[in-house]
Amino acid sequence: MNELDALVDGARAAFAQATTPADLENAKAQYIGKSGRITELMKGMVALSVDEKKTRGAAINVAKQAIEAALAGRRQALADAELQVQLRAEALDVTLPGRQRGQGGLHPVSLTLERIEAIFGSMGFEVAEGPEIESDWFNFTALNTPEDHPARSMHDTFYVEGGSAKAPNLLRTHTSPMQIRHAVQHVKRHRAGIDKGAGMPEIRVIAPGRTYRVDSDATHSPMFHQCEGLWIGENVSFKDLKVVFTDFCRTFFESDDLVLRFRPSFFPFTEPSAEIDIQFQSGPLAGRWLEVAGSGQVHPNVVRNMGLDPERYIGFAFGMGPDRLTMLRYGVNDLRLFFDGDIRFLSQFR
Repeated sequence: MNELDALVDGARAAFAQATTPADLENAKAQYIGKSGRITELMKGMVALSVDEKKTRGAAINVAKQAIEAALAGRRQALADAELQVQLRAEALDVTLPGRQRGQGGLHPVSLTLERIEAIFGSMGFEVAEGPEIESDWFNFTALNTPEDHPARSMHDTFYVEGGSAKAPNLLRTHTSPMQIRHAVQHVKRHRAGIDKGAGMPEIRVIAPGRTYRVDSDATHSPMFHQCEGLWIGENVSFKDLKVVFTDFCRTFFESDDLVLRFRPSFFPFTEPSAEIDIQFQSGPLAGRWLEVAGSGQVHPNVVRNMGLDPERYIGFAFGMGPDRLTMLRYGVNDLRLFFDGDIRFLSQFR
C-alpha cells in the first residue's frame, strides 16, 4: 500500500469515528483543510519536475476525491441518524383522539358588569353607553369641575389629538359624562313631545364602561371599568340613594348581613357627598370596612347643565368600580391579573 492509499484509509477511519457534525469537521480539517495532509502534499510538489508534477498531482487529486467522497458519505449518514432521532422524538400516535378546542367563557369583569346591569335593571334603571374619547366639557365642565382641578392635569388624564386648546379631547376619566349626555337627550325628547305624559319622566340610568387614568399598581390600572348611576326626579332624596345602593350591594354579594356606611366626603358634582363603605359580617373579610363607591346628591350646577331646573328637580348619583367589586366577590388580590390574559387564571371563572 502506497502513501496516498494509506492516507485515504486513515481519513475514512477518522470520518467513521466522528459521531457529531462538529467532530466530522475537525477530522476533515486534518486531511483536506487549509493545513491538512493533502494540502501539505500539494505544497511539496514545488521541487518536482514538470512530468513528475503531472503524475504526482493526478495521484493526489484521486486521493483527495476519495477523501471528499468519504466525507460526503459520513455527513449524509450523520444527517440521516439525526433525522431518525427527531422522527422518533416527534412521533405521533394516530390512534389517540384529537385535541378539542377548549370551551371559552366570559371575562370575570364582564360577568360583574352583566350582574350589575341585571340588578339595576330590576330596579328600573336603563343602561347608557357612550364615547370613550370625550370632550372636556362633558368630562369636566358640565360636572362642575373647575379648570384648576387636579384631575385636569396631564399627570392624571390622557389627553388625545383633536379638539382645541380651550376644548381638548381626552380619554374619559369616568363614565359620569354619560349621565349628562343621557339627561340632555332625555330632556330634549320630553320637550319635543316624544315622551308623552303630564310631567317629565324620571331619569334613572346607569353607565358602565371603560375609563382611563394615569395610574398603575396592584389595585389600579391605566384602563379600568366604572359604573356611574343617576336618578333624577321631583322627589328623589338621599334616603333613596341609601335604599337603592344597600339593596344592590346585598343582592350583588348575596349577603343580607352586609353593613353599609355613608362617610362624608367631597366631589365637585355632588352636594352633599359621601363615600360608601361596606363591611362583611362573616368570611375572610369580616369586620373590615371596604370602600366601594362614591355618591351624593347631584349638585345644582350639574342639574342645570342637564337642562333642568334645580329648584324643581333633585336626585342622586353614584360611581363604583366593577373591577374592585370583582376582586371582592372572587377574592382576587391583584387587579393586574384581570388584564394579563393568563388563560390559567381566567378559566377559573368559566
